[in-house]
Amino acid sequence: MSKPLLSVVITVYNEEENIRPLLEATYSALSEIDYEVILIEDGSTDATVAEVKKYANERTKLIIFNKNFGQTTALAAGIDMAEGEYIATMDGDLQNDPTDIPGMLQKAMDEDWDVVAGKRAKRKDGFVLRKFPSKIANWIIRNSTKVYLSDYGCTLRVYKAHIAQNMGLYGELHRFIPVLAKQQGAKMTEVDVKHHPRIHGTSKYGLSRTFKVMADLILMLFFQKYFQRPIHLFGGLGLLSFLLGLAINFYLLVLKILGEDIWGRPIMILGFILILGGIQLITTGIIAEIIVRTYFESQHKKTYTIKSVFQGGEQDK
Repeated sequence: MSKPLLSVVITVYNEEENIRPLLEATYSALSEIDYEVILIEDGSTDATVAEVKKYANERTKLIIFNKNFGQTTALAAGIDMAEGEYIATMDGDLQNDPTDIPGMLQKAMDEDWDVVAGKRAKRKDGFVLRKFPSKIANWIIRNSTKVYLSDYGCTLRVYKAHIAQNMGLYGELHRFIPVLAKQQGAKMTEVDVKHHPRIHGTSKYGLSRTFKVMADLILMLFFQKYFQRPIHLFGGLGLLSFLLGLAINFYLLVLKILGEDIWGRPIMILGFILILGGIQLITTGIIAEIIVRTYFESQHKKTYTIKSVFQGGEQDK
């Protein structure tokens, strides 16, 4: 059997009332495309699995988790299973509209984009609990990572398969997928997509996610700048701390030579702390460098990705 052009990955969790309209809308929207649909059931406690089995067609795969692992892990599983040349991701709550997918796919194919991201132009969510925190998070992520997309929270995106399947999704990094794609050199664009209010079920998001997003942002900034060279971060901070400590202790030594009593001064304690902290940071940087080399070399991973290879007289590979 030939591979489909498009794999649509949809994560569902306690969405029993949404399954039938979701699948009907998706099948209708993709009727002119060679597609497959992959649903990842993320440990639902309702009848979601039964509903999928009832209404799924022959082009649909259902991956059932034995417990709730979270949206990032569910997306990663679906992307791993995808066989299409392009991969689309979408939420299963009917707020994303599958009729946007064909146009996004066509744009990716015609203009050779690696990622076409959806932007919810008229978002149908509450302002205080959803839209306002999202605007703040988007602004922080955009200006911190220098990946300039308007809507990091929109799951509706279309990717070239080789980009999606090499992002390395862990933890709760689904909001940072554009940043992970950019690290591979992906060409990205953004298009307006439709957004509908939730009719059935309850939202799985809230203000409690804000602190998780901020913690993940720190991790993403580390990945962006120092993942392959952690000694530049830890070593730089360590040297700065060590030199400041030395300067403080040299100053105190001069005072001691001049006959002043320096014992018990807080600045002396600070000097020792800075020296010890500097040594620890430098040591951490060296250990992190060893870990990075082990990560790449033990798994035969490369520190680069090749988009294509051209040999004169032959077609692109």
